[in-house]
Amino acid sequence: MDENELQEFTLEDILKEFGEGSDEREESSQEQTELQQEQDQQEPVQEESVQATTDTVRFAPVEETSQDSGVTDATIRLEVIPDVKGKVNNAQIIDDEDEQENIVQEESTEPYSEQWEPDYEQPIGEYVPARPVLIHPRSRFRELKRKLVAGPEKLYYAMSEKGLGKLQAAIFFSVLVVLVSAVATAMFAFGLVQPDRMRLMVFSQFWIMLVSALLGSFQLIEGVADLVRKRFSLNTLLVFTFLICCVDGILCLRQLRVPCCAAFSLQVTMSLWRTYQQRTAMLGQLDTMRKATNLDSITLQENYHQDQSALLRSEGQVEDFMDTLYDSPKQEKVLSIYAMVALGVSVATGIVGAVLHGVSVGVQVAAVTTLAAMPASMFVIFSRPMAVLQKRLHSLGSVLCGWQSVEQLSKKLLFPLDHSDLFPTGNVKLNGVKFYGSRQPDEIIAYATAVVSANGGSLEPLFTGLLDSRNGMHYTAENFRYYEDGGIGGEVNGESVLVGLLPFLKGMGVEVPEGMRISQAVCVAVDGEFCGLFAVAYETTRANASGLATLCGYRKLQPVLISNDFMLTEEFIRGAFDVNIKRMLFPQPDVRLEMSQKEPEADAKAVALVTGSGLAPFAYAVTGARSLKSAVVAGVAVHMAGGILGMVMMLVLAILGATQYLTPASMFLYELLWMIPGLLITEWTRSL
Repeated sequence: MDENELQEFTLEDILKEFGEGSDEREESSQEQTELQQEQDQQEPVQEESVQATTDTVRFAPVEETSQDSGVTDATIRLEVIPDVKGKVNNAQIIDDEDEQENIVQEESTEPYSEQWEPDYEQPIGEYVPARPVLIHPRSRFRELKRKLVAGPEKLYYAMSEKGLGKLQAAIFFSVLVVLVSAVATAMFAFGLVQPDRMRLMVFSQFWIMLVSALLGSFQLIEGVADLVRKRFSLNTLLVFTFLICCVDGILCLRQLRVPCCAAFSLQVTMSLWRTYQQRTAMLGQLDTMRKATNLDSITLQENYHQDQSALLRSEGQVEDFMDTLYDSPKQEKVLSIYAMVALGVSVATGIVGAVLHGVSVGVQVAAVTTLAAMPASMFVIFSRPMAVLQKRLHSLGSVLCGWQSVEQLSKKLLFPLDHSDLFPTGNVKLNGVKFYGSRQPDEIIAYATAVVSANGGSLEPLFTGLLDSRNGMHYTAENFRYYEDGGIGGEVNGESVLVGLLPFLKGMGVEVPEGMRISQAVCVAVDGEFCGLFAVAYETTRANASGLATLCGYRKLQPVLISNDFMLTEEFIRGAFDVNIKRMLFPQPDVRLEMSQKEPEADAKAVALVTGSGLAPFAYAVTGARSLKSAVVAGVAVHMAGGILGMVMMLVLAILGATQYLTPASMFLYELLWMIPGLLITEWTRSL
């Protein structure tokens, strides 16, 4: 190798050559001795400047130096070299342990303390502000999926492993039991059963009731468990009904009287159906959540505007869903109290019958009273509307956060709507441009873009994209202001600029060319001179139209426009969406600005979560909750009325001793009669 040729060494090579610390050198004393001998044979060297970069150090041929230079044989110093940015690469490699300790003590002084001053002058360049730290969207997606996998997805697969096959089979066989029992009851009612076959008839009905109880054993066990937990549910009342009917069935075998097996089997079937609907609804919610790629929430904001509450949208959290997954409606407590009272009334009615007409009559009256007090469709007044609604929301990507959110969404509320809710990005397009006057087109576009950007709205990306496509100059509008007549204005480069609809410019005294008749167009005037016309096309989607229609269709729900987009007038929205918007509010521009700046509170709980896009998932979540609340309230009222009416009738018949009316056929028909309004009410959530 040539003596004048530079040799490249990396930082790792240097550390390997000279060692990283004294501890390693003590462990390899033999290698140090050999290295010392080689250094003694070498000629003294003179320290020269060494170019040091971040990754590479170059060593040049060294010359002989005197011992007065202050550099020991075991020490190599790299000269301090300022880099291009004014930083210092002060690399020192020390093999002498004592010398290393001295240098460490010298370097212990804070480099920016008052005692320290650099021996060079840093170059001063243009100040570059620190770039903001941006959160990559993928990081939010990863965090969301991690929570979804740990919560909804894990629970979804746990419930899926249990499956619904056994429950479906139980429902199927329970329906067969009801049909067989109903046919036998009808034959007895029409006198088709021979007297010598009565014992077989009673015996078969009694065993059919036991088979029905076996199919619904899970419901009966759950009723007992509720009683142990000091709760009284419909399943608990079903347990007592079964016990009383069993006692009555034993008496029927002695008296050759047909028990009310069909009515009891129907109640067991409806209880099984309720469990099936609860599971399918929960699986639908979990499936919606586990497939989410984004998650938004609807939160309730109190005192949003003029003491009115509003529904605001923000980023959703998985915890808002998991924490309310097992919530129960407050109407269920009402039914629990009713079921407990119904059992007491039934027992009391049986006692009255036993006192007046004998024990057997008392047991018969108690059995039919417990059946009449609980119409069969009472079991599904919560589960079926929820299952029907969730099937609709699942297709839209929406879930409700528990039954408490249903109560909150049923209040009198405002629903703020922005321009992006009605016309998302890409649904506003430019149809054509026409310029007037002597000004340059690029100047007109730049002036219009400055005013439109100060206002925001659906036109901002349209004008900004047009200006960028022409490599135009971006300006800032000063003294920006709104006009109530459908326009905006400001000053750009000291010139007054008006942007708005054609009637607005005419009202402001701008001379408009004759014969100009165009509706969806943005007109621009600079210093009172009409300069340009931009034809704009708004494309409406079916989802947004249906979402707006359902928001405007509820009496206590008012959508309110908070966007100051001057194109979105009441007449324009009515014509574009073909929706009756008489319930929709259009506040003044200053009120809209104030409303648009309000954000949900930090501790606000979500009432619904949305994984889809557009207005429809948010709108149907709100209106669906209101339909669910109406169906539940109406269902509870109707079924309680039917149960109370049945108990009163049984009490009257018990007092009169008219046991001839307490037949299995009459009780089965009574159950079927009250199922008609009950099931119709549960259909309310199907049409939103």
